[in-house]
Amino acid sequence: MRNALLDNLTRLNQTRSNRLEITVMVDWRLNDSASMTGINTVFIRPEHDITEEFARLVKQCDLVWPIAPEFDGILQNLCQTVESLGKILLTSPATAVAIAGNKLKTYERLNRHHIAAVPTRIFENTYSPGEWMVKPVDGVGCADSYVLTTRQDFERMATQKGHDCMDAGGRAMPGAIAEYVMQPHLQGAKTSLSCLFKQGRGWLVCANLQRFEFVKQQYHLTDIVVNHHPDPDLYLPLIDKIARALPELWGYVGIDLIESNHDCMAGTASGSLAFPPFMEVRSGGTTPESRLEQRSRAMQGAIAETWVLEINPRLTTSFVGIYNALGINIAEAVLQLVHGEPILNPAYNRPITVQAKQETHAS
Repeated sequence: MRNALLDNLTRLNQTRSNRLEITVMVDWRLNDSASMTGINTVFIRPEHDITEEFARLVKQCDLVWPIAPEFDGILQNLCQTVESLGKILLTSPATAVAIAGNKLKTYERLNRHHIAAVPTRIFENTYSPGEWMVKPVDGVGCADSYVLTTRQDFERMATQKGHDCMDAGGRAMPGAIAEYVMQPHLQGAKTSLSCLFKQGRGWLVCANLQRFEFVKQQYHLTDIVVNHHPDPDLYLPLIDKIARALPELWGYVGIDLIESNHDCMAGTASGSLAFPPFMEVRSGGTTPESRLEQRSRAMQGAIAETWVLEINPRLTTSFVGIYNALGINIAEAVLQLVHGEPILNPAYNRPITVQAKQETHAS
């Protein structure tokens, strides 16, 4: 992703009279500066404080484009640093990352806006028949994500990951596993959308097909066919809805979907995928069934449908293939967003396959 972005910026400089001066932070173990002609390279070594070095470099720049994962608040903190120093951030702001970087908050926001999203809740050590995907609430791609199908799977997961969550009142939730969420394991094509967003508006760049291997209860990304879908305009209404639901999104964003062409609960035990009853605390007391449970139960009879799985407020693997697939320079389009609307005129239109180097990370 870093190299693809630098390629975009280098191409842009070739057409500009006022060239961009580009500085990139690089882990000293990745000494590939030979391929960065014309780019200022700052190597981060073990003796450096990366937070201090980042802030120091941000102060020297006008625009900043962080490439980082959402987990442990890494991306959110980098964005916050850029904003606090009064520089132009070329990604979604920290407020957007706080929502989109958290799978539970993303689901809750989309659900409030009546956007079909895969039901999501905090993982509980309470077995329920069916197939369940359990993953970190702020995880990236497929890393540390598992499909659970048996009581033993639940018990093993709880033993490995378990410690109590706290509810909104600061009370321990026995059996709830902190920092992990669970979702029904839906069957269907894994699609990702490469988009641009700004102030409640969205632009589709292309629709991509993600391909996986399933090994030892985990999905492993093998490759992505960028610009795969022959009629990407089908996704425009969904992008418009997401833009209105999450007006905080800005710049390049990847959206992961599951698209079913049959009952999306196929392949699981009949009637087993509604979340087990749990008590939802409200100001008026408790009720034995939540809206989330009702939504999951309603999904059991679903016909062909598109479900939002995740929203990635950052560059994604699909970004790597966009220029070769469409001839669109995303860096140029994002810079256009700073003062207006992006100009997305494809020079050509072809699918490009991007191999996944880190097979447990997707989007």
